[in-house]
Amino acid sequence: MVSSSRRRGANSVSSFCRVLVPTVAVGFLLSAAGVEGAQDVTKGSDEDLPHFPGRIRSPNRGEPKDPDRTIPLTITNKCDSTIWPGIATQAGKGPGTGGFELTQGKSKDLWVSWDWQGRVWGRTNCTVNGDSCSCKTGDCFGLLDCEASGSTPATLAEFTLAGGLHGKQTFYDLSLVDGYNLPMGVNFIPSKNTTFIPPNLTNCACIATPSWIYASSQTGTYYTNSSYPVPLETRVSSDNARSWCPWKYLAFPPTKPGDGIYPYPDDDIQRPEFSPCNSACAAYGTDEDCCVGKYHDPDVCKPSAYSKRAKIICPDAYSFAYDDQKSTFIIPNGGGWEVIMCPKGRSTNILRQLGDEMNELAQSGTLSDATQKKLKDVSYIVSEKSLGNHVLPIELMMASTALATALWLLV
Repeated sequence: MVSSSRRRGANSVSSFCRVLVPTVAVGFLLSAAGVEGAQDVTKGSDEDLPHFPGRIRSPNRGEPKDPDRTIPLTITNKCDSTIWPGIATQAGKGPGTGGFELTQGKSKDLWVSWDWQGRVWGRTNCTVNGDSCSCKTGDCFGLLDCEASGSTPATLAEFTLAGGLHGKQTFYDLSLVDGYNLPMGVNFIPSKNTTFIPPNLTNCACIATPSWIYASSQTGTYYTNSSYPVPLETRVSSDNARSWCPWKYLAFPPTKPGDGIYPYPDDDIQRPEFSPCNSACAAYGTDEDCCVGKYHDPDVCKPSAYSKRAKIICPDAYSFAYDDQKSTFIIPNGGGWEVIMCPKGRSTNILRQLGDEMNELAQSGTLSDATQKKLKDVSYIVSEKSLGNHVLPIELMMASTALATALWLLV
């Protein structure tokens, strides 16, 4: 899920084959549908996924009217100060507000329609005067109740609640394509009528702020529970987090010494805890950085220094428009969502470490008993996985679908 301010012989056939072939065909069709969002977003053309090309329409006012088809959306502030969440709606019925004030330690429960498509972000260091709200990051044209997507840099949580085949899948992601301003997590809230999904497949986080990073660990339970530990990024220290953003992309670089001696830009100058980082596209807006024009091709547009570092510190987040390590989560739809501003812990590494399990869930809509058992096994969770252990490419799925369909037609 990508967001950018600029802008992913009949008679001889046995009766057994007549049953088997259509079953295989349907299976492959579901497989293709299950991953179509993850690949199409790389092409920047998937209508299922939320893209916000500049200013978007005002959010629908008033909560969704059908109580049987509404989805809970909770926003929680675990930052050490007040945050002003922003909400942008691209499709479906939004929560009836585009933004509000949320004090430290508080949550706000909202409702969106079952087919909602939109994004959530946090605004920081805001000055509020009535309906006006001027923010240091994430500002939306000076309004408290946003009528458009926010300015960069901003960490994003993006959702398409009714995507895929017949709208039966939910696509969501954390995105750094518009830059980074604060840590963010997304937690799935299961409902009574949803498929059981272990929380270490759904609950993701991006933490790139030093004071919020815990000591290195391969797994953790602070986003899940003791039965299903979540795989974590292990290489980043607090010092790394303080300096991960390339100097030229800093939204507010610290002041240099005033004695006429200017050290090399990316040096040991102490950076503040709050150090928002622009993406390459947000900083310079070139076709190359934004993957547009002649660079609108995954074989041509390559990750910038920002994107490479962002992917290290937040493996499960989108880092640029053609993020080749798939960064979209795909699960059966239903249930609700909590977006957490400033979770403490470490960034998750779910899509690399548990990619096969995510594929199984996307393809079949459920998990086998054997898979659920593996998701409790710490040794398996932390074992080295290949780069291929990601959501399968749509080309492979579609090729399989075509083969299965051809066999069915022959039958």
